[in-house]
Amino acid sequence: MTTTHTFRPNRQSPLPQIDEYLQSCLSPFLEHPTPACSSQATKSTLPLQNTFTPTNTNNIPSHDSEDGAVIRNIDACRTIAQTVQTSLGPYGRNKIVINHLQKMILTNDAATILRELEVVHPAAKLLVMASQQQEAEMGDATNLVIVLAGELLKKAEDLIRMGLKTSEIAKGYERAQGFALKALEELEVERVEDIRSQAELAKALRTVIAAKQSGNEDFLADKVAEAVLAVMPKNPYNFNVDNVRVVKIMGGGLEQSKVVKGMVFGREPDGSIKKASNAKVGVYSCPIDISQTETKGTVLLKNSKELLDFSKGEESQMEAAIKEIHDSGIRVIVAGATVGELAMHYLNRYGILVIKILSKFELRRLCSVVGATPLARLGAPMPDEMGDISVVETLEIGGDRVTVFRQENDSTRTATIVLRGATQNHLDDVERAVDDGVNAIKAITRDPRMVPGAGAAEMQIIDKVNAIAEKTPGLSQYAIKKYAEAFEVIPRTLAESAGLDATEVLARLYTAHNSYQQQQNSSKKTDSSSEDESPIAIGVDIENEDGTGTLDAEEEGILDLMVSKSWAIKLATESVRTILSVDQIIVARQAGGPKPPGPNPNWDDD
Repeated sequence: MTTTHTFRPNRQSPLPQIDEYLQSCLSPFLEHPTPACSSQATKSTLPLQNTFTPTNTNNIPSHDSEDGAVIRNIDACRTIAQTVQTSLGPYGRNKIVINHLQKMILTNDAATILRELEVVHPAAKLLVMASQQQEAEMGDATNLVIVLAGELLKKAEDLIRMGLKTSEIAKGYERAQGFALKALEELEVERVEDIRSQAELAKALRTVIAAKQSGNEDFLADKVAEAVLAVMPKNPYNFNVDNVRVVKIMGGGLEQSKVVKGMVFGREPDGSIKKASNAKVGVYSCPIDISQTETKGTVLLKNSKELLDFSKGEESQMEAAIKEIHDSGIRVIVAGATVGELAMHYLNRYGILVIKILSKFELRRLCSVVGATPLARLGAPMPDEMGDISVVETLEIGGDRVTVFRQENDSTRTATIVLRGATQNHLDDVERAVDDGVNAIKAITRDPRMVPGAGAAEMQIIDKVNAIAEKTPGLSQYAIKKYAEAFEVIPRTLAESAGLDATEVLARLYTAHNSYQQQQNSSKKTDSSSEDESPIAIGVDIENEDGTGTLDAEEEGILDLMVSKSWAIKLATESVRTILSVDQIIVARQAGGPKPPGPNPNWDDD
């Protein structure tokens, strides 16, 4: 209810009346209103206007306009982060994404989800780009980038509401990133000593694959390790992830999947020749058939002899072309388009194996394996345009006949993991898990160090960065503390997705890690040799076997790659600092004037 006060000033002594009016306005907000009696009282009570703060109905403190823009950007980015956060970890939820082509994708892989979503907000696109960069560099931990960046932005919003400027937060985050990466370096618990050992590789891959295919990680890790070792060059640093391929054959179960040395195509050769060895290969991207003329013509045939000669001319022309190919030494033809019936007859007669591969990507990959150049004309290739293959054979896998191209050469050796499964969506998801595993091997060739998984490494980073923040002077201390707190999102999400009480599990983790830190500090004072002790590896137990929700990640073999976690921290922090530095998004409008003529959108209505 609003009370309206009216007053008429007295020309001779206006101050007492003004004082009475001000006092009546301020009396609801003052505990002890001062009575107005003189001009002296007016001077003493007027400053009370500055002490009155209007009540904010929304409980949102006022910010500068640039802070408001930053908070709007943070909200947009957190929406993206919340979308993929529940997909983190072995018990992460799957998402069904219907993309712009109306294709259904079922996955919990953050990189795939974000690739299929059409993100429009420019600030949110920065997060997506950071995730794509992680996918390109490591092929794994894309979800970690998004979730960590989203939590860092949430903490930054708290700091902005406390009154810190975005420049101070960005500076604090930059310093904290250095502390976190240094702490991560100290958390090494194991490393892959022998990269040619299948058991060691499978152990390193288990956690990576479990994040996508929980329950099948042991079987898939073993298959990926077997396939990788089949193509591993003498110098492991030169390992190429494209040398391990995946072929999906519907039917059967996942346990029927197998590794085939060579390149597998899910169809058999078209002609009667099914096998070739140590053969020259010709790759044609054009149809292997009689060329069609550009103009139509009418042929007038007067008798049967002319008709016979007409068809004979066509046949002899095709036979001459196939004979020319045969004489050049080619015994295997890979066609990227159709193969005519007449051409197939002569190819069978000359003993040439023919297989059609209609996918341009597969054709390009096969060219790199056999060392051939795709030809756009039918005829004998030059010697440098031919390729070589050791063995081409037809195998039967689960009722389907497939063709295998096997190369014995070290540099172009290829292995294929043949996956079996009930549905196409399931096979696609398993393929993504296998791709992550193969990319993890590439990362191991760069840096074989491993850190404890299950959120244990993040808890250690929180402790170490918090300890440094306590000693840091100035406003950066707040930003560094919030940066450390953001890492809590990983163990919390793992616990929540497993159906555990996240608060209780986090309390137990904090207790275990803090007590360990205190022991370390006390032992350092007494014995300097204790620095060589391995770090504590207590993480989240998603199985919750002992009822505590915690386990020793090192003992259970739950290990993460240090290099992929390091890249994730770098990319998440960089993207957050970039978003915090944006105070305005300016969208360029289309210039005025007449529009350029474009294609008629209704051209197909007829």
